[in-house]
Amino acid sequence: MDLGLKDKVVLVTGSGSGIGQQIAMDMAAEGAIVVGADLNGDAAKQTASDAGGRSEGVALDVTSFEQVKGVVDQVVASHGRIDVLVNCAAAWRVGMFMDSTPDDWAFEVNVCLMGVIHCTRATLEKMILGGGGKIVNVASDAGRVGEFRQAVYSGAKAGVIGFSKAVAREVGKSGVHVNCVCPGYTKTPSTAPDLTEELEARIAKGYPLRKIGIPKDVSRVVVFLASEGASHTTGQTISVSGGYSMA
Repeated sequence: MDLGLKDKVVLVTGSGSGIGQQIAMDMAAEGAIVVGADLNGDAAKQTASDAGGRSEGVALDVTSFEQVKGVVDQVVASHGRIDVLVNCAAAWRVGMFMDSTPDDWAFEVNVCLMGVIHCTRATLEKMILGGGGKIVNVASDAGRVGEFRQAVYSGAKAGVIGFSKAVAREVGKSGVHVNCVCPGYTKTPSTAPDLTEELEARIAKGYPLRKIGIPKDVSRVVVFLASEGASHTTGQTISVSGGYSMA
């Protein structure tokens, strides 16, 4: 099935590992021109090398609006436009809220929420001038249901969901689609070290499909929302969590 992504210019944040890496790889497989950005620039470049095709990797701290603007301008200067933005960069600190500190709160909010705001603001102007585009924000089911020991992360991801809907209403008339994908617990390099066989079995019991996800599960939905197949879809929040959230 041709998803219509061939030759599209795609910017993916958080491409250095996990879900973002898989999204960058799958976009490249569809023939897109992929610019993967990550705080770890070397990891972003390795993903680009592994993805092949017309892939590039750049270093980017999404908490810096100036850095974001610089990367967006660089992509447009090199490729003429940005057709798709995937905001996947994220970070979290697990623990009880009463044990957390202002540094913890700022860390999670600045990466998970402000990073999305920065990248969206810098890219939207280019998309509107170019006649439209697709933005897919990777939030989390934690933002839909609230997750134990992840209070601020849950709040930041809920903010991404609300922000996405509001922007979708604002820019739909300009041909820009904005949607959210909410993973549940997903096996990634960040989560795998703590995922014992016993813990995985216990977590899976809370999911109707009785299993936890892998990055490919999330990437498939992200790629669809970025494609021509989602030409009449905007302002939506889709959980990819084995049924953990059904609201």
